[in-house]
Amino acid sequence: MLSFYDEIELPTGKSFEVIDITDQINRIIERSALKEGLVTITSLHTTCALAVNENEERLFDDIRNYFLTIAPEDQPYKHNDLHLRVNIPADEPENAHAHLIAMMLGNSETLMVHNGSLVLGRYQSVLMLEMDGPRQRKCAVQVMGRS
Repeated sequence: MLSFYDEIELPTGKSFEVIDITDQINRIIERSALKEGLVTITSLHTTCALAVNENEERLFDDIRNYFLTIAPEDQPYKHNDLHLRVNIPADEPENAHAHLIAMMLGNSETLMVHNGSLVLGRYQSVLMLEMDGPRQRKCAVQVMGRS
């Protein structure tokens, strides 16, 4: 049984951004020498999410608009009452909306690997969604199976 771990590090440039990380995952699979198995990708942050969907800029705008309609930034969230919270860092942002959106989307994806390649449909990509940027982000990648 092969097991291989790596991390993807990437900077985000916007407060809400969708980034295709499919190529980085494929490079990790290639380095691992995995032929058949599974790859699990996990966001290491509470205000980022992962999803499998189409890499298309206008869809990214729709995703952003949809989720910010459901969880707008300017609502009176209790999490954003920073003066009522204890032990928070001085640079703590008001980001309850980002936590809520991340919870709706989820923070991990597990996908199949066949013949050394990530199994995705014609229009599918692995997307990392930033809801509280810009920041430096990490995703953990665990590859398991046989070489």
